[in-house]
Amino acid sequence: MSLPSLSAIAPLSYALILAAYLLGSLSGSLLLGRLRGVDIRQQGSGNAGGTNAFRTQGWRFALGVVAIDIGKGALATWLALRYAPVGTGLSVTAHGYLAAMAAVIGHVWPLWHGFRGGKGAATAVGGLLVLWPFCLPLLLAVWLLVLVITGYVGLATVVTAICLPLLAWMVEAGAQRQWFALAAALLIVFTHRGNLQRLRAGTESRFARARLLHRLRGRS
Repeated sequence: MSLPSLSAIAPLSYALILAAYLLGSLSGSLLLGRLRGVDIRQQGSGNAGGTNAFRTQGWRFALGVVAIDIGKGALATWLALRYAPVGTGLSVTAHGYLAAMAAVIGHVWPLWHGFRGGKGAATAVGGLLVLWPFCLPLLLAVWLLVLVITGYVGLATVVTAICLPLLAWMVEAGAQRQWFALAAALLIVFTHRGNLQRLRAGTESRFARARLLHRLRGRS
C-alpha cells in the first residue's frame, strides 16, 4: 500500500486526527478523580488507568473510568469516519484507524494532564468497537483466560494485544487494519514494559481473586 503525499491530505483530515488526539487526552481517571479530589497518579502504581483506579478507588470509580476511556476511543473513531473528506489522499477507513490511534496516543500522553496518562488498552478497545467489533469477543476471551490462569492484569493485556495483529494476519484483514493492529499492539506492550519488568523480578501485583484455577485447586 503506497502512502499518500502530505499535500494530498485535506486540512480536514489533519483536523480530525488532531481532534482525536485531544479527545483521547481527556483521561477518565483524572477527570473523575478531580470530582473526588484525588489524583490516582499519586496512588498505587501511579498509572492513570482502570486497573489502578480499581485498586485505589474501588470498582464503581473504575467502571466509570473504563466507560470514559472506551467511549472516547469510540467517539474519536466515529467522528473521523463520519466527517472524513472523500476523494482525498486518505480513504474514509484510513481516517478511522488514524483517529483511533491518535486517541490511544492522547490517552497515553495526554496534553491536558502533563503528558502523563494511562496505558491505552481501553481506548484501543473503543476504536475497535467501531472499526472491528467482531474481534472483541475473541480478544476478551483471551484476556479473561490469561487473567484467570495467572491473576496478572498487565500480562493478560499484553498477551491480548499481541493476539490482535496475529488475528488480523490470520483472517487476512486489509492492510490498514493490519497496520493499526500492529501499531496498537506495539504501543500497548511498550506502555506495559514496567509490568513485564516486575513480572521478571517477581514483584508484579497479582489480582488474586481472579485466579479461579488456583482457588479451585486450593479447595480440592
